[in-house]
Amino acid sequence: MSRFYLIFFLFLLSFASFGQNFVKKYIKFADEQYKKGDYYYALEYYKLALESDSSNIDLLWKYAETHRAYKDYRKAEYYYGKVYQREKAKKYPFSLLYFGLMQKQNHNYSKARETFKLAKKTYQKATEGYLYLKAVQEISSSEWALNNNKDSLPIDLIILPEEVNTSNAEFPHAVKDGKLIFSSLRADSMNIQEEILSPIYKTKLYYSSINGGVFQPNKLLDSLIIQNKSRGNGTFSIDGKTYYFSVCEDLDFSYKCQIWYSNYSNGSWSLGKPLDAIINEVGVNTTMPSIGRINEKEVLFFSSDRSTSKGGMDLYYSELISSNNGFSTPLPITVLNSLDNDITPWWDANTNRLYFSSSWEFGFGGHDIFYSEFIKGQFQKPINLGLPINSPANDIYYLAQSDTIYFASNRIGTNSVKNPTCCSDIFSAFTQPLPAIIDTTVITSKPRLRERFPVQLYFHNDEPTIDSWDTVTPLNYLQAYSDYKKMLPVYIKENGKIKLNQAERVDKIEHFFVDKVDKGVQDLDSFSCIVLEEVKRGGKVKIGLKGFASPLAPTGYNVNLTKRRINSIINYLTGYQDGVLIPYMSKNSTNGPQIILEFAPFGEYKADQTTSDNPKDPPKSIFSYEAAIERRIEIEASSFISFENQFPIVAPKSTFDAGQIKQGQQVGAYFLIENTSQKPVEVIDFLKSSNNISYEISSNIIEPQQSILVKMFVNTKSFKGFNAVSLELSIKGYTEKQKVSITFQVN
Repeated sequence: MSRFYLIFFLFLLSFASFGQNFVKKYIKFADEQYKKGDYYYALEYYKLALESDSSNIDLLWKYAETHRAYKDYRKAEYYYGKVYQREKAKKYPFSLLYFGLMQKQNHNYSKARETFKLAKKTYQKATEGYLYLKAVQEISSSEWALNNNKDSLPIDLIILPEEVNTSNAEFPHAVKDGKLIFSSLRADSMNIQEEILSPIYKTKLYYSSINGGVFQPNKLLDSLIIQNKSRGNGTFSIDGKTYYFSVCEDLDFSYKCQIWYSNYSNGSWSLGKPLDAIINEVGVNTTMPSIGRINEKEVLFFSSDRSTSKGGMDLYYSELISSNNGFSTPLPITVLNSLDNDITPWWDANTNRLYFSSSWEFGFGGHDIFYSEFIKGQFQKPINLGLPINSPANDIYYLAQSDTIYFASNRIGTNSVKNPTCCSDIFSAFTQPLPAIIDTTVITSKPRLRERFPVQLYFHNDEPTIDSWDTVTPLNYLQAYSDYKKMLPVYIKENGKIKLNQAERVDKIEHFFVDKVDKGVQDLDSFSCIVLEEVKRGGKVKIGLKGFASPLAPTGYNVNLTKRRINSIINYLTGYQDGVLIPYMSKNSTNGPQIILEFAPFGEYKADQTTSDNPKDPPKSIFSYEAAIERRIEIEASSFISFENQFPIVAPKSTFDAGQIKQGQQVGAYFLIENTSQKPVEVIDFLKSSNNISYEISSNIIEPQQSILVKMFVNTKSFKGFNAVSLELSIKGYTEKQKVSITFQVN
């Protein structure tokens, strides 16, 4: 080699080494900025490093993660896609899941659904793991978003003016004495490129006075400053004398928070103090307080990642038990908590609803806002608030004051300098003044029951009570179902041993557990609820139970096995809601409401005889879809039994509860009146419990097995407190009357 080429070669090596040193420095500096939360600077230096080393998969991952943290969903989607294309979720398993989540937050629900389906297959080796469960959840969530994407509430959103919102992040917390109290994550000084010029970058509490509906320039709530800590959130006690808020340590731009309180009087706050350790458990994040009243007791709601949480931040509540801010041991709100973050609870005393945000429930984007009705001491399943309150971005911190709602969102259209979804702003909307509450839902008894059939419930091989000739079992179906679900990984593994159509078989058995096994339990719960409603109103219900088995065991054994399976359903029904159905299942209950059971244990007689019955081939005879689909119970039919001289009309839904209303709201309901007899009947009179009731009737004559519609309305101007008003229908030839009612509470 000539001296010239040797010198040139050494120069290239020196230049490469020089370049690599700079790349390392860029990455180190970017990592430091990322930990500080200065994503703008972090992105600039990761970008410089990528220009020198574009093939570095670790660097690409950091770049994608920073775009996600910066809430730049478009660029995050692009770079997660690049990471996944190169490493196929092997080095960075979350790359595929995040790729789909960013597609969803970019409003690409169809693409996201396909990505999540791919993610489900990719993560199927760990079916109990978060990645697999999240992928399965997001497949359904994307489907839900596609189906509900065009439905929108008739409200107009208003982004609050610059007196409140800035190019930083703002979050609403309370309205008190004509002031909106909110928090803002802002540095003491920033330039127009969103670069932090001051090292003091904390969340602080602010307020803006509202004069005649106009927001005044915001002011720092300096009474609640705690040195070198972030402050945020906030809720007032029921008497308005105590303000609870969050005080947080910044740990690499994540938070460890406690709930503090301050005494409030005439617009002034005392020095803040932390609540006791029963709320502020050591070493965990406890934040986002909200005060409500449940069963006449003052309750503190909050979000926390303590050891009892299902995953991330969960919702908890604790009762106030002493006047000096002593609280009971917090309890998780299990029905609302998920594997993801469930945050920003807010209690609406007017409707008995808990509002919160979740990134797990079916939604349009990252965090959607939901509410849960509190009925008879139980929180109900969450309901999505829908568009336009929710969006593909993050929608959090819902609250209402009088006729105005507030919430925070980082959707497109917020005040941002560069990244359009960087930071949250506060939005508001005006609710309609005193809207009429008209329930137009009508229920017919027979179609309601028929549409649920057949309810199909599935079992593992030889369950319940393995290796037994008994015809009864101590287990109820939910216990068998729980054990069955845990075996999904075994089913996947065993189906993988069948060489013919291996991938298709694995996918089919996975769908079987979701589409058949899980759905059966949901249908059983709905069915049981309907049956209870029908017998409570005096109906007689007949339920037919058919039992089936796969052909693996001897025929006689299978007949007894199906009897045990039927018995597990009987055990479920007798245990339903602590035995509420037992009185109706008694054979002595012949003259009143009654549940009559009919059994048909078919064993394997109706099984597909081509299904393998080879005990030496478990993948096919036990774990295959063909075998699994045969092991079931069908709740075949339910019918009402009518008798001569029985009062001929029924109202499947006889009461409508409008809940808490404002005085003057119009309340109404539509009631379907059915003729269950074989002769026409005539409605001859109506008796109103109040002169404020008006009504309409579609016909005075009800033909056999037909129905009429009664529309009932109440003017509530003169009502106060709790009310139950009724309308009684008289039928020609009968002294008995059919009553329909509307209940409501006037605030």
